[in-house]
Amino acid sequence: MTAIPSLETPPLASEADALVWLRELADTAVAAVHPDTLLEGRLPEPAAGRTLVVGAGKAAAAMAAALERAWQAHRPAAPLEGLVVTRYGHGPQAPAASCERIEVLEAAHPMPDDLGERAARRMLEAVAGLGEEDRVIALVSGGGSALMSLPAPGISLAEKQAVNRALLRCGAPIREINTVRRHLSAIKGGRLAAAAHPARVVTWLISDVPGDAPSLVASGPTLPDASTPADALAILERHAIELPGSVRDHLAQTCDAPSAADPGFARDEAWVLARAADALEAARSAAEAAGVEVRLLGDDLEGEARELGRAQGRLALSLRDARREEGATRPLLLLSGGETSVTVRGDGRGGRNVEYLLGLFEALKGAAGIHALAIDTDGIDGSEDNAGALFGPGDWPRARALGLDSHDYLSRNDAYTFFQVLDRLILTGPTRTNVNDFRAILVLPRTP
Repeated sequence: MTAIPSLETPPLASEADALVWLRELADTAVAAVHPDTLLEGRLPEPAAGRTLVVGAGKAAAAMAAALERAWQAHRPAAPLEGLVVTRYGHGPQAPAASCERIEVLEAAHPMPDDLGERAARRMLEAVAGLGEEDRVIALVSGGGSALMSLPAPGISLAEKQAVNRALLRCGAPIREINTVRRHLSAIKGGRLAAAAHPARVVTWLISDVPGDAPSLVASGPTLPDASTPADALAILERHAIELPGSVRDHLAQTCDAPSAADPGFARDEAWVLARAADALEAARSAAEAAGVEVRLLGDDLEGEARELGRAQGRLALSLRDARREEGATRPLLLLSGGETSVTVRGDGRGGRNVEYLLGLFEALKGAAGIHALAIDTDGIDGSEDNAGALFGPGDWPRARALGLDSHDYLSRNDAYTFFQVLDRLILTGPTRTNVNDFRAILVLPRTP
C-alpha cells in the first residue's frame, strides 16, 4: 500500500501525493474553526436569573453541544435551557455530541421552510418576559438567516421563499441577500434581542460573511444594523426581481428595526469566535511547517465564482513561470477565502466552489505542476452532497479523453457533474461549522 504523505512532508513526489496533501490541508483548516475548539474559557459569569440559549445556523447544534460540555464542567449547578435550529442533517453527530438541556431543531436551507418559521416563532416566545437578571446566550452561525425564517407581518412564507429563490439565482452577493432578508423578517436585524430585553444578550458567532461584521452573520438576529427598507428595495430593483405586492408595500414603510442607539443594546455583547481568516491561518501554519511558501490572497473574496477561478488560474500560471525562471525549489501555496456567487443560467448541478474550480480548470488547461482544491467549510457546496472538489494537471487530458468540455459544463452551471465524472468530488458530509469557502492552489517547482 502506498503511504499517505504527511502534512509535514513537502508534496513533491507525485500528483496523487499533492492532491492527498491538499485534502489533508483542508481538513486542518476546517478543524481549526470547529465549535469543539472555541468555547473553552469563554463562559460568562452565572446570571442571577435564568440563562436561556437561542441560536441558528449550520454550526448551531455543535455550538450548543460544546456550550453544554463547558457548562457542565464549570457551572454544573447553574440552570441552562433553550433551543437552536440547524440545517437538516447538521444535528448532533453522535450521542456524545448530543444536548440534554438545549433542544436542537432542524429546518431547511438554503430555501426556508415552515419548520424554520416555527423555530423562529418559538425563540421569540421563549425570550418574551425575561427580566434584567436573566441572560440570553445566542449561538449564531452561517445559514441561520434561512433557518430562522419568520416573515414580517403581512408577508407569507411562500412570498418570502420566492424572493429568496430569485436572489440566490441572480448572483447577488451575500451582503445584499441578507440585507433583504433582514427587512422582510420579524426576528432578524436585532429584533430577537429587542424582544429579549431587558435581559442581557451575549452573542457568540462563527462568521461566514466577508469582512466578519457581526450584524451580517445570519442577518443579525441579535444585532441591529444601519441598513434601511429602502436599501433592500434598491437591491431587489437593481437585480430586476419581480416582487409580490405585499413585499413592496412592506419595504415602502418606515423602518421598524431596532436602532443600535436603543439603550437595551448597551448591556449586550458580541464575540466572533471563528472566521475564514482563522481557517486560512491554520492552513498557512501547517503548510509552512512542511517547507511550503504561502501567499494569502484574501479571506473576503467575492464576485462571480468562475471569474475568480479564471483570474486565480492566470495568477498561478504567472507565478509558476516566474518562480521557475528564478530557480525556486520550494512549493508555493495560494490560499483564499470568502464567498463567491453564481449567476444561474443553466439547469445543471453544482455550488460556487465547483463552479470556481471549473473556471480555474479551464484557465490552466492542465498546466504542469499546478493542483487545486476548493470546498465550502460547512461540507455542503450549494445544495448538493459534496463539499467541493479538487484536481491536478493530469485531469485535463483525462477530461478530454472522457469527452468532457469544461466550457460546455460551465455554460450549463453543471460543474458538479463534470467533477463527478472525473471522480474528483470531495464528500465530507456536514462539518457542523461554517466559515465559508476555503480555496488552495498548490504550485510545484520544476522537478527532474
